[in-house]
Amino acid sequence: MSLQRVLNVVCLLQVFVGLSMLSAAGVAFFFGDGDFWGILGSGAITLLVASVLYRITAFEGGITSREGFAIVTLAWTATASFGALPYLLTETLQSPIAAVFESMSGFTTTGATVFLDIEALPHGVLFWRSLTQWLGGMGIIVLVIAVMPFLGVGGMQLFRAEVPGPTPQRLKPRITQTAKLLWFVYVGLTAIQVVLYLLGGMSLFDSLNHSFTTLATGGFSTKNTSFAAFDSPYIQWVTILFMYLAGVSFFLHFRAAVGKPMYRSDHEWRFFTYLLLSAGLLIAVLNLSSGASVGIEPAMRDAFFHVTAIATTTGFVSTDYELWAPGLQMILFALFFLGGMAGSTGGGIKAMRVLLLLKQVTNELRKHLHPRAVLVTRIGKNPVKQEVLANVTGFVIVYLIFCLVGAILLAFMGMDLLSALGASIATLGNVGPGFGDVGPTENYGWLSSPALAVLSFFMLVGRLEIFTVLLLFHPEMWKNRHSFH
Repeated sequence: MSLQRVLNVVCLLQVFVGLSMLSAAGVAFFFGDGDFWGILGSGAITLLVASVLYRITAFEGGITSREGFAIVTLAWTATASFGALPYLLTETLQSPIAAVFESMSGFTTTGATVFLDIEALPHGVLFWRSLTQWLGGMGIIVLVIAVMPFLGVGGMQLFRAEVPGPTPQRLKPRITQTAKLLWFVYVGLTAIQVVLYLLGGMSLFDSLNHSFTTLATGGFSTKNTSFAAFDSPYIQWVTILFMYLAGVSFFLHFRAAVGKPMYRSDHEWRFFTYLLLSAGLLIAVLNLSSGASVGIEPAMRDAFFHVTAIATTTGFVSTDYELWAPGLQMILFALFFLGGMAGSTGGGIKAMRVLLLLKQVTNELRKHLHPRAVLVTRIGKNPVKQEVLANVTGFVIVYLIFCLVGAILLAFMGMDLLSALGASIATLGNVGPGFGDVGPTENYGWLSSPALAVLSFFMLVGRLEIFTVLLLFHPEMWKNRHSFH
């Protein structure tokens, strides 16, 4: 482990964070809300500190696997820390912990917020919030790999540690080419969504911000009531479509873009899509039958909006789902654990892991009926290796343990049981809104600083899929820890 190489790459990533702040400063200057100098100063500080340290720690050679894991965890931590500066220097937030929470929520695409009145925020700060989610959605490390070819040496270690899902794929032999193609699809879908929003009458500023946070499955909005503020079925259906697209693997989107669609042949896509359709239809029918909805289209729209928002971990809201019947809320609660497909911008456990676990459970049941049978878990006709199944099982167990531990910690800090459990699951899964006092019409601004610190850590752990962060605390990661060469 070379701390020099780790620090060098971490600082390079912060240069890009600083440059991103300058774009937000440009928006602030255009609108003239008084936040220009605060955001500009944040970008200048970030660029100065990062560029100086980057030069001091210059190195030659590649990056080892252990260094890759350390770089990813420390880079995301540093990014959230520097990303908090615009909130502090514009004085939109006074508490450093609250600012880091908001920044971490942005970059990890969680969408939990401490702001009580979002619409009172200046335009530059609003744009910075949305931009953090857009950068974090595909991953700032993947962006740097795409534009800095020399990181292709060791870049695969960074790519695997950052891209969500159990099986990051390559589209091209070189990892830099894969990163470029992923960002090409990401930018293209964002541009299409902006145009569709504009056609629906949304302003350019709101179109950009909501497109950024939809494709990132982030959920930050420029409105206090999220999409309930837009009384337009067209805009909400466009949002449903793009939340769904963001929850689908971007590798599949690229295949479709080059004329080789593979959606229907992909078992994870079929499982993910059919599950969302079934849950949406079930909630719509039950809402209609209970008289809780005033029409078929509104019932379908509300059901699919929240099913898609929660399953893909986007976290937008169009109505208060805590007013629904308890059974319908439990369906949504179960979807908190699903997440998007592997290779999407969604958080959660991921549809592929859920599918593998269900297939493994089915095999275990069959073994009880046929004790001597040799049964192999398969995805389609392809057998799944036992080491993959063990990895998936271990991940899900640790994930559930984290949910429980988080809820216990928050309960000791004074939160009621429902709110503690909702906050723990919603931040670890990068969903954003939960249940109780952190539900769809609430926020996290009332929490204590220790609680915000715990949830900030949970957002990081959830975005990097637990093991990447836990490795940082393993003693073997830091053998020869005093090495600086």
